[in-house]
Amino acid sequence: MEALLIPVLILALVAAGVLLAVRAWSRRGQRSRPEAMPQPDPDSAELAQAAAAKLNQEQHRRLYALIAQGQAMAAIKVYLEATGEGLRASRDAVAALAAHPQPFRAPEAVKEPAPDEDEVPQRFSYRYRAIASKGDVTREVSSNMLNDEIYGRIRTLAKSGDTEAAATALTRHSDISMKQAREFIALLDD
Repeated sequence: MEALLIPVLILALVAAGVLLAVRAWSRRGQRSRPEAMPQPDPDSAELAQAAAAKLNQEQHRRLYALIAQGQAMAAIKVYLEATGEGLRASRDAVAALAAHPQPFRAPEAVKEPAPDEDEVPQRFSYRYRAIASKGDVTREVSSNMLNDEIYGRIRTLAKSGDTEAAATALTRHSDISMKQAREFIALLDD
């Protein structure tokens, strides 16, 4: 029994040495290789968003119709033809689109910077009522182009002393005249 102990210890030391040498060799090889570009997770929402952005509205509709019908191969073919990407990238994109459905978003056109964000008022589905009073005088403005944020900006302008800009903004976001707007703003500037 003792005669076997020495050869077993030698064999264990040799095995440990070989393992250390292999590990050191593989680490050296990893350092000399250039870093690979990190690939997005095929099931990630970011990949789905990027893939959906490459499709026009008709391609997007066809692709999701095929995904809904369970025709993955046909969906991959549609994506491949639409984007010209490789088969593996198309497969990953379709898998991500199936896992994280994306609504169609038309590409945003380059817009000229607007001189004033209030230039074209947005219409809301509700009517906003703004009421100002001083003493016995009360004025009310009701409009579906006003909301808390816009009215807050108008009040800030009025309180800072820029009553003309406040009245102009109020007429832009309501259907009142400039005279009525000035009367309303005069009640706010206290």
